Amino acid sequence: MDNTGIEIGLYTLGDIVQDPITGRTISAAQRMKEVMAAAKLADDAGLDIFGVGEHHRLDYAITSPSVVLAAIAQMTKQIKLTSATSVLSTIDPVRLFEDFATLDLLSDGRAEIITGRGAFVESFPLFGYDISDSDALFSENIELLMKLNENERISWDGQFRPPLRNAEIAPRPLQQGLPVWIGVGGTPSSAVRAGRLGAGMAMAILGGDPAQFKPLVDVYRQAGIEAGHALEDLKVGVTGHGYISNTTQQAIEEFYPYYSNYKSVVNEQFGHGGGRMSLAEFEEVTAPDTALFVGSPQQIVEKILQQHELFGHQRFMAQIDIGGLPFEKVAKSIELLATEVAPIVRKATKKESVLVGA
Repeated sequence: MDNTGIEIGLYTLGDIVQDPITGRTISAAQRMKEVMAAAKLADDAGLDIFGVGEHHRLDYAITSPSVVLAAIAQMTKQIKLTSATSVLSTIDPVRLFEDFATLDLLSDGRAEIITGRGAFVESFPLFGYDISDSDALFSENIELLMKLNENERISWDGQFRPPLRNAEIAPRPLQQGLPVWIGVGGTPSSAVRAGRLGAGMAMAILGGDPAQFKPLVDVYRQAGIEAGHALEDLKVGVTGHGYISNTTQQAIEEFYPYYSNYKSVVNEQFGHGGGRMSLAEFEEVTAPDTALFVGSPQQIVEKILQQHELFGHQRFMAQIDIGGLPFEKVAKSIELLATEVAPIVRKATKKESVLVGA
């Protein structure tokens, strides 16, 4: 960790769902405008990182993170820009690298990539891949992506795409190499792979007891060190759902209809039933010892710092615009994250980094 404390940021998947209170569903064009506005707010407020996801469904607005981030790059000045995540099982790694290298040049060196296998499977038939090859595709593609990041010319042979013979990989990014992270849900083998490759590990912690993710961090760092990577180069990020209001009770009351709506929609997308969660269930999953970042600024600070004690992570990213949440509430939450949460967390983790000699 550097002496500025951990990075604080946001990510969005650009979901398009009906507002459970008004019954209104905004258009994809309006959703995109709101994503742009959120990124501009985050940059103006001094947050560190902004990410956009990739989905190939009509109920999500973003299929091409690099295009969206290139637009954001032109209206922001300092904030880092990342995919969250790029579905690497169904993307040509050469195309992905070139797109983000281009973004890096357009943004004066602010581009990053978070890769993963993704939760949905629509991209497999869409781009002509077999879902049964998902892990093999990801394994091959992440290995190639890391090599592309290191070499201007490359020769390479694989199973799923034509070979490369002294191929020129252009353009080269402004940075020495693009920061590459691997998104990890809960699979130790994914954490080991991220460590072995020396990539960052972005953990999606969407609920429950955060302590259950500690073994992933341990095996990630162990694998990285055994592969010859320096501990300080093995970056850990925590991503999760969140919402901030003036008081914890206010946050719970305001966010409950939208989080319940989000859970219901996602369950339907995956073919599960279950209906809407009750307010009592929501209050249970937002309790102080859980991973859901919903509450007052002070409660969010406490949750982030409790997790930092567990993981010693370098980055925290919140997804706050889910379930049809109106943009004015998203904007207020961004403001509170930037002005009342981030400064305290950065100061606390900066002090700790000095004390442990990091």
